[in-house]
Amino acid sequence: MTDLNTIVTTFSSEEQQQFILFLEKKNKRKDTKNIALFKLLVKNDQSSNDICKTIYKENKKQAYHALRKRLYHSIIDFVATTNLEEEHSIDMQLIKYILAARTFLLHHQYAVAYAVLDKAETLAQEHFLFSILNEIYHTKIQYAYAYPKADLQFLEQQFKINQRDHYLEDQLNLVYAKMRQALSHSYYKGDTVAFETLLQETLAEHKISLQDSMSFKSLYQLITLVSLSAFVTNDYLKIERFLITTYNRLKTLKNQDRQLYYHIQVLYLIANTLFRNKKFKASKEYLEHMHEYMLLKRKKHYKTFVLKYNLLLALNANYTNKQTEAITILEQNKTIKHGDLETILDCQLSLIMFYIQAIQYKKAQGVFASFYHTDTYYESKAGKEWVLKKNLIEIILHIELKNIDLVDSRLLSFKRHYFKHLNSINQQRVITYLNFVETYYKHSDQTITPAFKNKVRESFEWIGSEKEDIFVMSFYAWLKSKMENKPLYSVTLELVKQTQME
Repeated sequence: MTDLNTIVTTFSSEEQQQFILFLEKKNKRKDTKNIALFKLLVKNDQSSNDICKTIYKENKKQAYHALRKRLYHSIIDFVATTNLEEEHSIDMQLIKYILAARTFLLHHQYAVAYAVLDKAETLAQEHFLFSILNEIYHTKIQYAYAYPKADLQFLEQQFKINQRDHYLEDQLNLVYAKMRQALSHSYYKGDTVAFETLLQETLAEHKISLQDSMSFKSLYQLITLVSLSAFVTNDYLKIERFLITTYNRLKTLKNQDRQLYYHIQVLYLIANTLFRNKKFKASKEYLEHMHEYMLLKRKKHYKTFVLKYNLLLALNANYTNKQTEAITILEQNKTIKHGDLETILDCQLSLIMFYIQAIQYKKAQGVFASFYHTDTYYESKAGKEWVLKKNLIEIILHIELKNIDLVDSRLLSFKRHYFKHLNSINQQRVITYLNFVETYYKHSDQTITPAFKNKVRESFEWIGSEKEDIFVMSFYAWLKSKMENKPLYSVTLELVKQTQME
């Protein structure tokens, strides 16, 4: 069955009203139930069977399925029509220009035709419409013999440049697809991959340089590839300059709002990179820019990005001693209906972490209760790294709640399911960390001794506090707080502050 509930969550309040008007104009009969079904799906507080009974007053499954199918096709018509009007008005206008120019050429109105084609060329260049530019140059070249002002040599040069840019964009799209697929195997399935090497080899195979630039979309894809590389290697510092330099080039492009979705994506990637590099002030500045663009075009992309925006806003707040604000933001997120399950899971796990840092263990346990699926399910939705974090946090939470039996079973389960994988990806320090956590759990008195503290310091391979992952630091802060008998949140902030001073 088509998941209409998920599709409906992508509609903003304004789009919901527009769609209802669309249905009212389309409906030829007054007893059509599609509007009633849509409104019930928007509320999202009833099961499918209950909605069926609400609409038909009885269990008419066949009629209900037929109604859902009709509503689904209406949504497709509405979305396609709306996007055609908003996103492709320039494309349609340019096609009209080309058709008009060709008609003028057939009637030997060469000066008028070339004036129209010149206007079309300028617009197509501003919007990076390479395929349409190809048609424009093709037409100009075809009739150059009849129009003395046409510079055939220059037109040939422009035609070849456009062909190169078009080819480059297509090749980058292939590289982007291949690398995302490779990351999917690495991130969601736990396979190991030399991402840096694969990226360079794939770029070389398609003869693409990271310095190449085409459209906003293409540059976004380049930035995404570099960001994915940083995600896999946990080295966000080395890509920061590239991201900001590339974005400054993007800002010089005309008609940025036409590729608004990619512009917002780029701002999010930069803000996230700056956060991971513990540059919170700069991260918030880019988040502010991101929010400004989310409000454009009558908040067209606001709902798409609101969860990601709020999550990053909360994380920045949490690590700048604004714990209450951070918790409030993510608590409010729980009321937002959204189809981005991966970000929803990230928000929930972050909120649990905030609660533990705030010594609100019962609230953390309440959020944890919503994770009722298997780890295999969560790996398919959010990746193995997310599942590893979830299980580590759960062990810590049960220790704080003094759930002795649960701690023992979770420790055993973690070792059985993940130690082999952690060894295969050279993450032995997670194993080392968990062993220290187990030592604290079983022999808490030992953790405050100088011998234990020295053993902890000597056991980890530190990569430098500037490069160290902020979430790894947060896990270590819990252990450090136990060794020093200090509040967890203050220890966490101290560790982060040290990285900013060095």
